[in-house]
Amino acid sequence: MNNTSKEYDVVISGCRDLFSAKLKDYGASWRILRLPSLTDQIYIKANRIRSIQESGVMKVDEGIASELIGIINYSIIALIQLEMGVISSREDTDVNLVLELYDKHALNAKRLMMDKNHDYGEAWRNMRVSSIVDLILVKIMRLKQIEDNLGEVLVSEGVDANYNDIINYAVFASIKLKN
Repeated sequence: MNNTSKEYDVVISGCRDLFSAKLKDYGASWRILRLPSLTDQIYIKANRIRSIQESGVMKVDEGIASELIGIINYSIIALIQLEMGVISSREDTDVNLVLELYDKHALNAKRLMMDKNHDYGEAWRNMRVSSIVDLILVKIMRLKQIEDNLGEVLVSEGVDANYNDIINYAVFASIKLKN
């Protein structure tokens, strides 16, 4: 599992680097996005991966690895939005605060992954990337249902747990693609 921790850190570091660069280019323009919009962005990326896997054809020069980075970053953005709230107009957001929150949520997701990985015995290593993508899509469908229910759940985990699981599944798929 020590290797998983290191591999996880490498994936998250690459995602954070891209997030930070886009934060410099665009600012925190994503702060206006509501959670259903973020869920839909994650869906678009996961669905594109599935489409590429099924058809074997990719017409846009961004591969599965870059879509997984987007899934991770949009999921962390959703967690930040859950914590900070959505803004309704352009306002300056402290870049350092945003990066601190990014790191906080990435670390929380990693802690969850380490606990689950311990209990499940790294079962994900024997899974296909296509199965991991399907699990991401299941989590997205669950998020959409919770959103349609205005956040009300009877026995299920909340939206934050689903975003954390999506982050971890996307990291696993990224690791598998690199190996």
